[in-house]
Parts: sequence; C-alpha cells; structure tokens
Amino acid sequence: MNRNIRLREVNVAQAKLVYPDGDYIDNDIILFEDITKVPLPASASRMKSLFLALCTGGSAQYTVDTKEHKVSAGDVIIISEEQVVADYQLSPDCEGIALIMSYDFFQNIVSGIHELAALFLFARTHPVFHLNNAQTKALENDVQRIKRKIEDTGHRFRRELVMTMLKALIIDMSNVIYRFQQIGDDSKTRAEVIFHKFIQSVEKNYRTERRVGWYAQQLCITSKYLSETVRSVSRRTPSEWIDSYVTRELLVMLRNTTMSIKQIAEELNFANQSFLGKYFKEHVGVSPSRFRKG
Repeated sequence: MNRNIRLREVNVAQAKLVYPDGDYIDNDIILFEDITKVPLPASASRMKSLFLALCTGGSAQYTVDTKEHKVSAGDVIIISEEQVVADYQLSPDCEGIALIMSYDFFQNIVSGIHELAALFLFARTHPVFHLNNAQTKALENDVQRIKRKIEDTGHRFRRELVMTMLKALIIDMSNVIYRFQQIGDDSKTRAEVIFHKFIQSVEKNYRTERRVGWYAQQLCITSKYLSETVRSVSRRTPSEWIDSYVTRELLVMLRNTTMSIKQIAEELNFANQSFLGKYFKEHVGVSPSRFRKG
C-alpha cells in the first residue's frame, strides 16, 4: 500500500490556474459569477481555503467529510479549511455564485469580532443554510458589488475596500448562521456541543491560556476526551485551534500596533520575549521582528 498518497488540495492559487478569467486579489480571494466554473473535482479533495457559495437555480450534491449534502435554489454552502469535499455533482440547470477565500484572509477580515469566526466554525457540522428570497437577493447584490471593486484595479485601496465589503457580507451571513444555530440547538450531538463550548472558551481565554488541560477542566471532562471529541468534529486538535487563535492575534498585533515584542509577550501571557519568539517562529516560520519588517 502506498502511504504517501495525498489528497488534492483546493485553494485560491489552484482555482486561478483552472479559471484564469475569474475575479481575484492575489492568492487571497477569487469570485465566480458562474458556479459551474468552480474547480471542485468529483474525487476527494481537501479544502485549503474557505468556500462560500449560493445556489440560485437547479441543484447540486456533494459530500463533506463523507457526509452527503444536497442543495437547491436559496441554499448557501460553506466548506471550511481542512474539510474533505468529494462526489461534487451539478444538475444541468444548476446556477449560482461562489467565492474561495484564503483562511488567513478570512481571519484578518474577522479579527476583532471573534464571534464571527466562532459562528463560521459552527458551519463545519452544519454546512448548508437556506435563505429566503430577500436574503438571497441581498447576497447576490453584495457579491456583485464586491466583484466590481475587485475589477477596479486602479483603486488605490482596492484590497482594503474589498475586505470591508466582505466583512459586511460575513456579518450578514453570520447572522443567518446564528439564527439557524438557535433553532438547531436541541438537535446538536454531544460532540458538537462540546466543540462549540470549547471554541467559545478559547475565544474568551486564548490570550491567557494555551493549555488543553485547562480548557478540559472548564468543561468538566478529561483532556483525552476533549482531544478526541474536538478532532472528531473538526479534524483538528484542541492545541491546533488554540494555536490558530494565538498566532492570528500575534500577526495582527505585530502588523497593526506599535507595541514592542516584549509588550506583546506580556499581553498574551508568554513567559518572556524569547518564549514568544520561539513560539512564533515554530508556527509562522520567521521571527516576530522579521515578520514585522515585512
């Protein structure tokens, strides 16, 4: 058996190669006015970006992490980073719009409003939401406005403007997810409830706590059970989730504040500047000072 076989990956760079006529900004986002152009193959592929789509006609079916989903007009599809999508099929009359966004780009957009990221995490286990006619039309209009700004390459602040518009779109989508979440609370599995509570706890405490055992204690379960549960729901370990929040905050603080690295270490409860430096290099690949210099 060949144990080196790897799943094909879906990201913005790959999508640009398949669909060079798409509207995009660097390797951060690509927009599709025609959902039939989206390069999601029938064979299993791992999502290395955030995929967001709206079906406006016809139907589609696919699997996410082996679970089958069917969508029709008015359904929003969300596929998150690291999830495996397969068996992607469209009906002959399928219509819709879609975008693929790098996860770093998404995290940068929602930084400072942590509940947004948590709500999108909920979509890992509930990846399809239905919109009413007014919501569907509003989302279509939002995407069209974003498309026009992506095309406006002469705009000095094109990237920043698109990020602001995407933030508004994500806030609207998060509100839909929130309402669905409230309705569906009673039907969550125990694993989903634990995962959601874990993410909420990380959102509130990642600045001061990075120990998996501490989070397990807050949830009154063992570290082993927390690790097994979080991994089963999200395909990532609790440590990876904690590190993703800490790393994102470090990137934001280094890029957007004038705080010294020592001050940032104190703010995020690192023992000292040296510990922060080792942590940052392990997770980002360069030193904090090197990253800050650009």
